[in-house]
Amino acid sequence: MAYSTKKRFIAGVICPKCSRMDKLMVFSKNEVDYRECSACGFTDEVRINAVTREIKTRVNRPLESEQQHIDVITLIDN
Repeated sequence: MAYSTKKRFIAGVICPKCSRMDKLMVFSKNEVDYRECSACGFTDEVRINAVTREIKTRVNRPLESEQQHIDVITLIDN
């Protein structure tokens, strides 16, 4: 269950049935997540659970296998 039992609108989402934007609501009922269109009445069970993944710009220590060889250079001023 990812959503509350209170219906909430999702900004920027388009209804798959009537193609109207900003009309979909999400809510949970009996431990099952649903989406519903307030314009046309379309209702569907949300079967996709979002998988959290790290963004590539996140700074973490790399694994040993991913570490790169670092060369130290010295800059000489003329």
